[in-house]
Amino acid sequence: MAFKRYRLVPGKSFFYSLFHGSDWVGLSNFRFLMINPQMMRVVRNTLLYNLVFLILGIIVPVTLAIILSYIHSGFVRSVTQICMLLPHFMSWVIVSYFVYAFLSADRGIINNVLEKLGRPSSNFYLKPEIWPFVLVIVHIWKTSGYSMLIYYANICGIDSDLYDCAAIDGASVGQVIRYVILPQLRNMVVVLLLLNLGHILSTDFGLFYQVTRNAGSLLATTETIDVFVYKALIEQTNYGFSAAASLIQNGIGCILLILASRIVAFIDPEGGII
Repeated sequence: MAFKRYRLVPGKSFFYSLFHGSDWVGLSNFRFLMINPQMMRVVRNTLLYNLVFLILGIIVPVTLAIILSYIHSGFVRSVTQICMLLPHFMSWVIVSYFVYAFLSADRGIINNVLEKLGRPSSNFYLKPEIWPFVLVIVHIWKTSGYSMLIYYANICGIDSDLYDCAAIDGASVGQVIRYVILPQLRNMVVVLLLLNLGHILSTDFGLFYQVTRNAGSLLATTETIDVFVYKALIEQTNYGFSAAASLIQNGIGCILLILASRIVAFIDPEGGII
């Protein structure tokens, strides 16, 4: 489909329409993506967001998992796990309404607080400069719980003899974390990092389209490849654009995944996943 101008033939199947009813256009769909003047901005936004997500997607869940492992009350630990995991099961539509409840210009919680403090209200949906921080916070809030449980399960599987040896040697909490817990989490961190690296050119469509409410004033800092391609698909009804973009995204992601895994395996023979 990435190399065709897809047209649906009435009364025929998808495959018939693809192979018999659609014209071959070669690299035209890819050319549209490459020569579009907005692509540099869109690719920049996609890469920067994903790099931040990669870094914080390791630091925050690992930190939370370590904190959770030091909570001795079973009830508190269970409640904490539920509260952290609950956002993972929410749709981006629901999350977008939560964000709107905070940032709405007329009924938003933040503006109500500002008015009570004697400060002027603000329309946050007209301020693109704050949205990189908003999107990063929302993404980490929604996704950290799931990763935290993975790391916490790994911590629970650490041999208790290692903790006993550390206690006999008089190790502090910081030393236990540094010399016992983090080394045991290294392989899991590498695996999740490599898997996420395969999506370096892809973004969560719901985060960048639903949460921002597709506000045109925010495109400079919030438009990513997926949102850009979706808009092109809606405006021009050319499914080949979307297929070409997906082929580029997944192709580059696959190559990066394999290269990164080989590099890790070269440094640590047991660290690669491919």
